[in-house]
Amino acid sequence: MGIALTMQEYLEDNHVAYDVARHGKTGSSAMTAQASHVPGNSLAKGVVLRWDSSYLLAVVPASTHVDLESVRKLVGERVELASEEEASTLFPDCETGAVPIFGAPYRLACVVDDQLESHGDIYFEGGDHRTLVHVTGDGFQRLMYGMPHGRISS
Repeated sequence: MGIALTMQEYLEDNHVAYDVARHGKTGSSAMTAQASHVPGNSLAKGVVLRWDSSYLLAVVPASTHVDLESVRKLVGERVELASEEEASTLFPDCETGAVPIFGAPYRLACVVDDQLESHGDIYFEGGDHRTLVHVTGDGFQRLMYGMPHGRISS
């Protein structure tokens, strides 16, 4: 499959250079980091949360878990994990379980963990479980411009 078309267009529309690498199929972001020899704190993962009557995308390092209480404090309302089935309906051009890190092109609100802001390189799944996308830290910040940030993982 490679990189999802929606993600590719978002990167190109924002003039962010990126590299794509293939790896063996993995079942989690932590496994992707290990298979790709990428530090888990430099691999961003998207986690879909149920938020009021909608959804919210939390972007955190793969080496961490979303702290729901911290997200609640940031957005001011109760949040809970969405099911994989719910998440898959939000990203029709991605494989089930391969949640993007970009909310904007999928018309989803997004919050970003502060821990991702200090890295020179950021990696993320490209829409399947075999494609890894790399952007610079500056490129990542450009893509996440205007998104609420906070310490939302542990």
